[in-house]
Amino acid sequence: MKNSDHPSFEQVIEDNKNTIYRICKVYATSPVEPEDLFQEVTIHIWKAFSNFDGRAKISTWIYRIALNVCMRYKSRLDNRNGNLIRLDAIEFQVPSLIPDLSVEEKFTALYDCIRLLNEPDQSIAILILDELPYKEIANITGLSENHIAVKTKRMKKVLLNCINSKLS
Repeated sequence: MKNSDHPSFEQVIEDNKNTIYRICKVYATSPVEPEDLFQEVTIHIWKAFSNFDGRAKISTWIYRIALNVCMRYKSRLDNRNGNLIRLDAIEFQVPSLIPDLSVEEKFTALYDCIRLLNEPDQSIAILILDELPYKEIANITGLSENHIAVKTKRMKKVLLNCINSKLS
């Protein structure tokens, strides 16, 4: 990657930090884990940054890294879950970016429902929420555009039913 052709690492992280955080938040199981996952994703991006060749959009490359890091984290956590003692007594409050409590409740319900999906569907849901076109989602996930469309239609029904039950 030529420095003159591409933004700096810092600029790439700044431009994509909200996307990275949203992905981390979906895969996290406790309030402090999104921050830890964000750091982990950032480290992986930093390590691979010099290898970015520009064949894909940098945002597509970022999505792929973030999803892979978060899925590996979740897989490792699931494998160790029997040996893991969670410290749920420690409470960490993330500052609210959304002042309207009803909107915050809707986002919480949405994230809770997304977490109930299987991993490939979680990834697709995150990318759909970021309003990526099916073609880019297909490039990120390796699935066909048609498969993405079918999965999205099915997920919307599942998520709508889940959210309605949580907010009722």
